[in-house]
Amino acid sequence: MKKLFYLILSLFVVSCVNTEAGHGETNTTIKEESLVDFVNPLMGTDSSFELSNGNTYPAIAMPWGMNFWTPMTSKMGDGWTYKYDDHKIRGIKQTHQPSPWINDYAAFSLMAVTGDLKFKEDERASWFSHKAETVKPHYYKTYLADYDVIAEVTPTERAAHFKFTFPENQSYILLDAFFKGSMVKILPEERKIIGYCRNNSGGVPENFHNYFVAEFDKDFELTHTWGDNWTLIENSTENEGEHVGAIIGFKTKKGEEVHVKVASSFISPEQAQLNLNREIGDDNFKATLKKAKASWEKELGRIVVEDDNIDNLRTFYSCLYRVLLFPRQFHEIDKNNAIVHYSPYNGEVLPGYMFTDNGFWDTFRAVFPFFNMMYPELNSKIIEGLANTYKESGWLPEWASPGHRDCMIGSNSAPIIADAFLKGITIKDQEILLEAILKNAETSKGRPISKGGNTLKSVGREGVEYYNKLGYVPYNVGINENAARTLEYAYADFTIAQMADKLGKKDVAERFYKQSLNYKNLFDPETKWMRGKNEDGTFQSPFNPLKWGDAFTEGNSIHYTWSVFHDVNGLIELMGGKKEFENKLDEVFEMPPVFDHSYYGFTIHEIREMQIMNMGNYAHGNQPIQHMIYLYNYANTSYKAQEKIRKVLTKLYAPTPDGYCGDEDNGQTSAWYVFSSLGFYPVTPGVDQYVIGSPLFKKATIHLGNGKTFKILAPQNSKAHVYINSASLNGKDYNKSYLDYNDVMAGGTLNFEMSTTPNKNWASTEDAVPYSLSLKN
Repeated sequence: MKKLFYLILSLFVVSCVNTEAGHGETNTTIKEESLVDFVNPLMGTDSSFELSNGNTYPAIAMPWGMNFWTPMTSKMGDGWTYKYDDHKIRGIKQTHQPSPWINDYAAFSLMAVTGDLKFKEDERASWFSHKAETVKPHYYKTYLADYDVIAEVTPTERAAHFKFTFPENQSYILLDAFFKGSMVKILPEERKIIGYCRNNSGGVPENFHNYFVAEFDKDFELTHTWGDNWTLIENSTENEGEHVGAIIGFKTKKGEEVHVKVASSFISPEQAQLNLNREIGDDNFKATLKKAKASWEKELGRIVVEDDNIDNLRTFYSCLYRVLLFPRQFHEIDKNNAIVHYSPYNGEVLPGYMFTDNGFWDTFRAVFPFFNMMYPELNSKIIEGLANTYKESGWLPEWASPGHRDCMIGSNSAPIIADAFLKGITIKDQEILLEAILKNAETSKGRPISKGGNTLKSVGREGVEYYNKLGYVPYNVGINENAARTLEYAYADFTIAQMADKLGKKDVAERFYKQSLNYKNLFDPETKWMRGKNEDGTFQSPFNPLKWGDAFTEGNSIHYTWSVFHDVNGLIELMGGKKEFENKLDEVFEMPPVFDHSYYGFTIHEIREMQIMNMGNYAHGNQPIQHMIYLYNYANTSYKAQEKIRKVLTKLYAPTPDGYCGDEDNGQTSAWYVFSSLGFYPVTPGVDQYVIGSPLFKKATIHLGNGKTFKILAPQNSKAHVYINSASLNGKDYNKSYLDYNDVMAGGTLNFEMSTTPNKNWASTEDAVPYSLSLKN
């Protein structure tokens, strides 16, 4: 008989247990396995422009680190920097890329070669195999087969420690400072290479530099540089131009290790050296590795899940790893131990925190609510950084990398700030932040200008004058994605009202509560979908709810109709009642995955990802619809949410290179999994509730940011036991389909009795449904 035990995870170590791991696994004995060993940083790397299975790269980094490192299989400047199916590595680069669509900045790379000198990126590329590759959040190792070299790297927040193990040969280490402006200087007496890189994809001031320093533990026997057009300058030590690099060489014995300690700074060369001294100093590779691993163990151990399916554990911790990467720290610690940052908005070095590489259109939904629950001190610093952005640029960020970028729509800095404030996060500059979000809601004048001379439409609210006059952004006035903008502005208005209300600004609150009902202006009673509306008040015609883009953003009306986060009951009333609403939800899953891509002129990857998942028109791979399944709870049919949530958890996610069903996007698609696998989800940031779904694990222990512990028990859980038969909170029967934020944060135990059949009576009363503005007392 097969033995079946829970895979019990302690904070740092898994005891020796036997487990039947499920899907493709036999009984396994796991001895002293760390939580980081469940993380697969390659999850999502089997992606391309045509089809995203995550659009990720293996980020070898500290949680929220200023610098990440990643192996580079693609050419310099390619947003898909690491493709799982590629066969060659060109180098290991410092990266700050949040998304292939945003691309990278401040990147440079190191590469080792032996024998005949090869330094051009195509020529130096070495064959490698995943079979000879180790990838952990805190550690990367690969065998460069063409050179018989083992390359390893482990990170700190602003530095990294490399180890190259060479054969007996003439050996070289190359530092490629990349294009768009770079400089290298070799200092043989100090065993150093210093310099800077300036590559970027926009969003930087004119004086933008990433200053680097690399220290070696071996004397240089030769020094070369290359200049523009890959021109080799032998026996040189300095070069500056559009694209330059440095080469140092020496003879090595078989098995000889050469270590390189690397750090960088956006402030100055001196600060780069200070970062290196402070974060690595005299530590050897093993010590740096140990510290990096301990950091990840600490953060991953804040949530301990227990299950008899090892793939569930691998998926959970791989997703949790992604949630803990962005936004990245952009601040540094100066010689006086003060927090300072180079401003990517005005080019000055200023005091205080700064974070970047985040698109709030994605992350307001679940990433920042996760931080409010688990990392209140961190989110306090992030919000302080938002205030600094406003002070330095005159606007709140909506997509920053590293400065303002023209990408995506909405006014989603408001939900992030308001939700943090309402959750009791310590926020400095409350009045300044309220001023900032009110400015977003009142004017579009004076927005930043891109290097190309165009106004950044993603900062502030595009079409705000129309919105404030008509109650919607018109379809026919040359503003694309107008219906999506209207819906997102209306929700942002609600969160502004909530914040103003708590601050005692009743007039402001009343105004924005009223504006938050603007979603009703786009509801078409004939089709019962949201529909673009012309300036004269008529609906757009012709209208196809399956048409992607046009009035909507990376989706269609079927996806965006549900973007009424704050007043689902109001949407229910517009549709004719709970049964009609339920049927409309069902329709999304029951229709075939048909679509109209005429707005784009080709099938964009988000469409293709929906089409191939066999879940009708449900497009979980893109953010607008990710909360939609939870809306069954508002219609007292939570059992339908339970069934569909479990299906998404187990069908659309896996700890594999193709493990996502669309773009991962700065932790958002991962945060959906983390929350949903625990059994609840923040449908409405700005409200003190979570909506209950279907917990995936038999037990989860959450070590909350306030020091309390909240446990979720579902001992009958299995692939078949997806339905909630009953629940209890701290020993008392619980019959609501939502959790109060304060109940979770107080600590305690939520117990679910799971079943193979739905209990339609659980959470079926009128008072069992989550918050809606129209039901507010």
